[in-house]
This record gives sequence, structure tokens and C-alpha cells, in this order.
Amino acid sequence: MEERFDSSHALYGADPLTLWRVWRRYGPVAPERAHVLARAFAAAIGRTPFSLAERVYEAVAPDPPGEPPPLFILGHWRSGTTHLYNVLSKADDAAFVSPFATALPHDFLLLGRLLAPIFARRLPAHRYIDRVAVTRDAPQEDEIALANMTPVSFYHALYFPRHFEEIFGPSVFFDTLGKEERREWENRLTRFYRKLRIAQPGKRLIIKNPVYTARPAQMRRLFPEARFVHIHRDPFRVFVSMRNFYRQLLRQFALQPYDHLDIDEIVLSTYERMMDRYFAETRDWPEDRLVEIAFAAFEHDPMAEIERIYERLELDGLDRNRPTFAAYLKSVAGYRKNTYRAPEAEVREKVERRWGRFLEHFGYGAEG
Repeated sequence: MEERFDSSHALYGADPLTLWRVWRRYGPVAPERAHVLARAFAAAIGRTPFSLAERVYEAVAPDPPGEPPPLFILGHWRSGTTHLYNVLSKADDAAFVSPFATALPHDFLLLGRLLAPIFARRLPAHRYIDRVAVTRDAPQEDEIALANMTPVSFYHALYFPRHFEEIFGPSVFFDTLGKEERREWENRLTRFYRKLRIAQPGKRLIIKNPVYTARPAQMRRLFPEARFVHIHRDPFRVFVSMRNFYRQLLRQFALQPYDHLDIDEIVLSTYERMMDRYFAETRDWPEDRLVEIAFAAFEHDPMAEIERIYERLELDGLDRNRPTFAAYLKSVAGYRKNTYRAPEAEVREKVERRWGRFLEHFGYGAEG
């Protein structure tokens, strides 16, 4: 196993039952990583009184008043979803997943508020996979939070890579997931979103999670009035970036050896299945529920794409929030993206052969 970063593990926010279930299913862990699991159990047990108090608080807290329907940002990993999320979350009527809610999904309403000053000092300067800053008000995906609430998450495939195939496919596509597991996951999701609404009442919940690109019909069933934005990016760049994505996250989070994983095949097959599922499930959606944007267009003229999102999805507040969006975009104008090197001929051939229909659909040339 490769050397790891010295940092807190994402599982430190899990509850004891979730930890027990994933450890029993997918353990043991490598001896040199046993301390991580031990610390996760210790943290979970230590938080139990606070978690129980939060459950009581959730039960007695009134449902927030009627907010606008949620907005989901879809797109395969490394397609620009984070940049779009960061911009849209600057709206004054936007609610989102904070770092505290991500790390402490069971405790962020009560204990999380008390620990916020300490937790803020321990946040990493940037994400493990790129240079995007992580601050106390930086919006996060909900996937790590859900991995701390249920065994159904692709992150458990990164934590327990000996069982990667067993965990990853069902957790992303839900096609072989049992009814009880699916129901449990949906209950955890809706509970988590209710907590986000309690913490940020009256605002539109904006959620970014690439895995929902593989299950848009499920998310629309759960949230019938929801709006969706799908952002796509040059698949050649996605492929190269995804190699780094897996290597960095496995290095940081894996509790077991992962040298056996064929990362190229994981990337190629997942993109194929995800895009095919996305197209099949959104083919007949109304125009006011889904808008497609290209990352290159968003990068070139972000305000024009934001206007198109607001107009197409009939969202309120564009004029009011226009200065805020412009100010944020100006503040990140000097952001340095990860360096992109054109893929070697063998990789280019793989991508063209496996993803050719997507290159054609999205209008990307064979040279990327």
C-alpha cells in the first residue's frame, strides 16, 4: 500500500451501526490502517449521546416552511460540477451541504455548531483531487455524508477496495440493490435533506452529486418538482482527470490494498453505464425541468450560462443575485486548474472506441 496523507478519515463521522455493518461485510482492514477504524469507532461511540439528542431535536423541530423545489447538479465526476455548484450556491436563496454537514451528518445541527470553530481550523486547504479551496462555507457533495449514514455509497468501495466491484456498481446504479437497502438509503437521504432545510430554512436546496447522473429518475420520483442541470465536459479530459481522482482518493482513504484495481477500466465502464442511464431516463423530460450545459461554454461565459439555467428552469432571483455571482466569478478568475496533458495514443484510442457515441452526442472532436 502507498503512503497516505496524514489527515482525518471521512469515516470519522459515521455512526456505530454503519461502521459495524461495513466492517463486518468488507473487513478486515490492513494492519497499518487498523488505527483509522479504531478511531472511527471511538469517535462514533463518543458522539452517541449528542447524536441521540439530535434525533430528538429532529423529531420535535417543525418542518420548515415551503421552500422552492430542490435543484440537482448532475454530471460525471470531473465534468465541472463543483465549479457550477460553487457559483450557484452563492445565491442569497441557496441552501447547500456545508463541510460540517458532510463530516457530521448525524450531529451538525447541535454538536456541529459547537465544534464549528475547531472544525474550521482543521479543514484541508483544498480538496484532495485538485486545488479547489475548502472553507467553512464551501458547498460539498452529499455522498460522504450518506456514506456515514448507510452502507450504500461508492465511497465504501474506496474505503474497502478489496470489495470494490461488489460495492461500487450497486451503490452507483442501484440495479442489484435489494428493496430494503434501497428503502433505507432513501429514508437516510430524505432525513438528511430535512436536516439541511432545518438548518437553512426558506431556501432552495442545491445538491451536487455525480452519482445521481446514473439515477435521475429515482431523484425525480423522490422530488417530483425538482429541477436539474447536467454539465458535460470533453471526455478526453474527464478520462485523464479520473485517473488522478481514483489514485488520490484511494491513497487518502483506502483501508485495504488496492493494487489489483484496473482504474482505466473502472473509468471507461462507469462513464458508459452512467451516460447511457442518464440519456435513457431523461429522454422525455419537460424543458423546464432539465437543462444541459457544456463546461467549456460555462468557463468561457459563465454569466450567459447562469442566465440560461435560470430562464430555462424558471428560477427566481437572477437579477437580485447577478452581482453576487459576478463577484464570486471574479474572485476565482485566477484559479489554476490541474495541468492537462493530452492522452497518449493508446488512451486516445480507448476513449474513442468506448466513448465514441458520447463524443459525437456532445459534439467533441476525436482529438478532444
